[in-house]
Amino acid sequence: MKVIICGAGQVGWQIARHLSGERNDVTVVDNNPDLVRRATDTLDVQGIAGFASYPDVLERAGAKDADMVIAATYSDEVNMVTCQVAHSVFAVPRKIARLRAKSYLTAIYSDLYRRDHMPIDVVISPEREVADAALQRLAIPAAFDTETFLGGHAKLLGLTIDAGCPIVNTPLRQLTDLFSTLRAVVVGVSRDGRLFAPEARDQLFPGDSAYFMCHRDDVRRLLEILGKSMRQQERVVLVGGGNVGLMVARELEGREERIRAKVIEKNRKCAERAAEALEKTIVLNGDGLDASLLSEANIERADAVLCVTDDDKTNMLAAVRAKAAGAKMAITLINDPTLVPLMGPLGIDAFINPRATTVSSILRHIRHGRVRAVYSIGDGEAEVIEAEVLSTSPISGTRIRDIDFPEGVLVGAVLRGEKVMKITGGLRIEEGDLIVMFAMSKDVPEVERLLQVSIDFF
Repeated sequence: MKVIICGAGQVGWQIARHLSGERNDVTVVDNNPDLVRRATDTLDVQGIAGFASYPDVLERAGAKDADMVIAATYSDEVNMVTCQVAHSVFAVPRKIARLRAKSYLTAIYSDLYRRDHMPIDVVISPEREVADAALQRLAIPAAFDTETFLGGHAKLLGLTIDAGCPIVNTPLRQLTDLFSTLRAVVVGVSRDGRLFAPEARDQLFPGDSAYFMCHRDDVRRLLEILGKSMRQQERVVLVGGGNVGLMVARELEGREERIRAKVIEKNRKCAERAAEALEKTIVLNGDGLDASLLSEANIERADAVLCVTDDDKTNMLAAVRAKAAGAKMAITLINDPTLVPLMGPLGIDAFINPRATTVSSILRHIRHGRVRAVYSIGDGEAEVIEAEVLSTSPISGTRIRDIDFPEGVLVGAVLRGEKVMKITGGLRIEEGDLIVMFAMSKDVPEVERLLQVSIDFF
């Protein structure tokens, strides 16, 4: 497939890395020659320096016979015009645009822009994706990472293994015998900065970050087994009242269970806008690093503090100060992945990487054939893929133990009809099953071969 990626920042680079690694014909376009050079030097892609919305630049990038354009520059207007030019001038079949401005999103989602007028097939809103990720973190505070699969039947949970965890130093194969009715599988482990798919003889050690695929009804039991609580979040403080903070606060206001939320926003105009938009939420105008303002927000009684300003360091420092003042849990928005190793030493419980959530969302919309969802783990180190098993797939009709999976691939969940099956070596995969698989990035092409989904991207 021939893909043009407009924008060579972190999102564009990650998408290019994924698609070029799967032997697609990828061209990266950016008006910054240094970013283009970085992409061409590190990835198997072609590069064009220039403005993505210019017809001559798109033509040089091969738009005449391109299958897809992904517009992920920093400018909403450039992304929209790029899709328009790709459609009107070059008749590119598939256009994806990343848009941030609420005004554009409201107009597009309310169908004021029809396809003939604004031909964007898929709109990706980073703020919406981040807000959804934040709400998932708040729903399961013990997890540093969460995602939903199989229409809500299964959840991926990233959980830190503590020193007092009852199952440390126990081979994973024994856990199946000890908890025979638990519908949960360890699909990935991050240890000493290295992520890997564990084998049955592997053990979990204190300090590990483990990824579990778990049936939604067994989440509470899994947390209890690991010695973690699933406490109800009743008081939440949001540091940052921009688009993300506002979306989260609105969602919390709309829930049936009573959640007392407060928003701290430094910019006066932004704080006034938030106060006008929210009905039950208290909005405080001031610096989230101000100890007296945090005290005014009753931070010492907060079940969780969510730091979602547009500055990584502010988010981290606000989270540290809030935890020191008594907040039970801190979640921060982190754009720079090099800061992630600092989360543990600083006592920050969970983080959200907006680029990772955006990459996952884009991948979800461009994957092959019957792939229904893709979630990127870490800095693109691995993917969790949900797909329908076709009759032509090599794994159809085969027991899991007999499938020749690469070492970096594990089956996490299988949905048959409305029933989530317990994962055992003897489980036979059948046509029509929905299967969720953890795969290291290098093994994704083999997963797609096993699923027989490489012939049709859209």
